[in-house]
Amino acid sequence: MPSNDSLARASGNVKWWKNANIFQIWPASYKDSNGDGIGDIQGIISTLDYIKALGVNTIWISPMYDSPQIDMGYDISDYESVYPPYGTLDDMDQLIKGCHDRGMKLLLDLVINHTSDQHKWFQESRSSKTNPKRDWYIWRPAKYDADGNRQPPNNWMSCFSECAWTWDEHTQEYYLHLFCVEQPDLNWTNEECRREIYRSAMEFWLEKGVDGFRVDTVNMYSKPMDFPDAPIVDPLSKYQPAGTLYCNGPEMHKYLREMAAILARYDAMTVGELPLTPNTKDVLDYVSLKDPQLSMVFQFDLVDIGRGPVDMMKLTGYKLSALKAIINKWQTFIEGNDGWTTVFSENHDQGRSVSRFASDAPEHATNSAKLLAMLNTTLTGTMFIYQGQEIGMTNVPKDWPIEEYLDVGSINYMKLIKEKLEATGASEEEKAKAVHEALLNINAVGRDNARTPVQWDSSPHAGFTTGKPWMRVNDNYKKINAAAQINDPDSVLSFWKRMIGLRTKHSSLFTFGSFHLLEPENEQTFSYVKKSAEGDEKALVVLNFTDQAQEFKLPTEDGANWSLLQGTQPVEDPTSAPLKAYEGRVFVNFGARD
Repeated sequence: MPSNDSLARASGNVKWWKNANIFQIWPASYKDSNGDGIGDIQGIISTLDYIKALGVNTIWISPMYDSPQIDMGYDISDYESVYPPYGTLDDMDQLIKGCHDRGMKLLLDLVINHTSDQHKWFQESRSSKTNPKRDWYIWRPAKYDADGNRQPPNNWMSCFSECAWTWDEHTQEYYLHLFCVEQPDLNWTNEECRREIYRSAMEFWLEKGVDGFRVDTVNMYSKPMDFPDAPIVDPLSKYQPAGTLYCNGPEMHKYLREMAAILARYDAMTVGELPLTPNTKDVLDYVSLKDPQLSMVFQFDLVDIGRGPVDMMKLTGYKLSALKAIINKWQTFIEGNDGWTTVFSENHDQGRSVSRFASDAPEHATNSAKLLAMLNTTLTGTMFIYQGQEIGMTNVPKDWPIEEYLDVGSINYMKLIKEKLEATGASEEEKAKAVHEALLNINAVGRDNARTPVQWDSSPHAGFTTGKPWMRVNDNYKKINAAAQINDPDSVLSFWKRMIGLRTKHSSLFTFGSFHLLEPENEQTFSYVKKSAEGDEKALVVLNFTDQAQEFKLPTEDGANWSLLQGTQPVEDPTSAPLKAYEGRVFVNFGARD
């Protein structure tokens, strides 16, 4: 029998965000309305009917606030203004209304671990040691080595492969930045600072009608204020990764409870970006309804699979069984409790899922995209789709030179690789080989893959803009674009629409149902059973993750009367025909009882 908790998820006090299917937009690359080569809010407004037709009911927009754009808007200079190339506050009001008029909700990105160094708060903070806002950021005096050379307060590396501390000549102290030099970290131990963050970054927009936030780096606000050195895991680097020290600090839950109290007044949701939190019990501490903090979180085990534990750009490979184990872990961790989970395989920080988890070879790309759509739409939790995923956009071509990559993370990574090669005295041949390998790694998992302009049609610049796009369009836009797919019933776009429609129609089964993994050690196919909370619906999902046909016979030992609900490819006898390369099938048994 289903647990009381699973029944409550489906039929009890269901929060609106549990039934949300969320479409993420990266503003710069989505749709340009005025020909300046940069996506904008009016461009988003012009496609609201397209988004609505996809079947989603919520939109999440990545940072559109005023910003110097050192890190694509994650360096915010004013929470209460819009980056001028994107539009104005009036445009945002129109967008909020346009979403609500269509029965959709709107989420914004909440970036409050740090600001831009151009934010007025930081400008005041660095003006003098006695400024009232000095303590709104994290300042520390220098250390000195045995030779009297100035050193930073500790050995932490930033998330962008550089020292996490920068010396300020004017006030003769270092400030902390876990990301770019231009992104100083806020000091959350200062209560006055926290109150102003809540007012300016949250309440300002909640009063305008936004329905919640994706919360950036949600577990980094509480640092160990004695700032111990990080363990040395890379002897060749002066600075070391320190995420295990600054994530999930002692006051994190206190801060999130303060935020949750504000959000509750507006019935607003949050989804937190929660890195370096592998333990399910620790995650439940953030998302349990008994202690409201976050509605749900993004776990990164899936998108990080096959990446090095220290060098996250370095690919080490993975087996399908490992991917299954990760999905099983986060599908089942909410069983028997009041937590909630998310479903996603792409976002603005990841390589494209078709290229990452299946095949972007021309003969397999369409089927791979449908396979992954079937996986995403049949899993339990709130589902997130990233712009372009609905048409099967892929990673950029492998022959793009490093000059085409614009993301600060990729640029700094290549710089670090070259510095290490120089330090070790590598030969020219060794340097060339290492740089080539680094470029292949960037091509596979670099953030630029997700940030190329959306491919709307086959006209110049993929219909994204009438001007020169801020970033090169993927070369395959003439074959992969929305216009070519919108009226094609066999397209990736049409398949996503059908699967989202089935997910919505059978939400008790797919959104809320329990997950049961089959054949965990099978390295070719991924199969699982979903059971509705009431126990009267079952689904069997079978997915071939290889480029070869795989034998298949519909199981009958449990007495289930299976019928095909949806397949990714046409087949005469879905009960026994081999699974074609990258083929998926969903069978259902309605009326089943445990």
